[in-house]
Amino acid sequence: MKKGNLFVDMIGITLATTLVAASVYFFLIPSDLPLGSISGLAMLLSKVIPLSIATLTMILNVSLLIIGFILLGREFGIKTVYTSILLPAVMGIFEKFFPNPTSLIGDVMSDLLVFSLFVSIGQAILFNLNASSGGLDIVTKILNKFFHIDMGKAAIWSGMIVAGSTVFFYDVRTAVLSIFGTYLSGVVLDHFIFGFNERKRVCVISKHEDEIKNFILKDLDAGCTIYEAHGAYDQVTRHEIVSIMDKAKYKKLLDFISKIDPTAFVTVLPIHEVYTPEH
Repeated sequence: MKKGNLFVDMIGITLATTLVAASVYFFLIPSDLPLGSISGLAMLLSKVIPLSIATLTMILNVSLLIIGFILLGREFGIKTVYTSILLPAVMGIFEKFFPNPTSLIGDVMSDLLVFSLFVSIGQAILFNLNASSGGLDIVTKILNKFFHIDMGKAAIWSGMIVAGSTVFFYDVRTAVLSIFGTYLSGVVLDHFIFGFNERKRVCVISKHEDEIKNFILKDLDAGCTIYEAHGAYDQVTRHEIVSIMDKAKYKKLLDFISKIDPTAFVTVLPIHEVYTPEH
């Protein structure tokens, strides 16, 4: 990875990790809802181990980080080392300047909804930068990589063990809310992951085939495939250009087509994942 790209990535990782830490400290902890996350597990362990939540989070993160290095590779491991240290450090800063946090909203369900929104945004940014906030996110990434489970579903599976354990420390209502919150966070995470990763499959039939093909290959620096299409009504054989690209390139392509051939036939499908087998 180029140094410039790494610097930009680290800024994004820092902001995303800070967002996750703030979500946990100002919405999850005050509501006393230990959701299916490493922070939730730390909250449970703090009931029986005389250590702060930030300290327990650090211990758990380091343990899972070793597994992440082994199974997920060096780049993921280095970035996650940074987030694993930064997350409890930021929470420690919050503990120092905002001791004994109380709910900013004053309602457990509202805290749960706001937490699920903000923490999922932070996690989605981290996953898209090939990092994580550590802890159970590492388990989520492992399930995604080796079993091809969507990130949100993997987060739900790994988190439900923690969420279910709340029944031993809290009442049934809290346990049910914890399980619901874990599921909700996974669903929201999937929404943002798909939003960040969404591609467009663009199919074009036009009399300006060569110009459009060259624009895709040279100006957009994207690939395309050309198929022969035979019209059933007019019995005319044409060529269909098919290309998969991100949303920014898709917009540029539509602008180009609208100028060069307003009568072109264009169909578009959303693509959430492109998988290339490793050789």
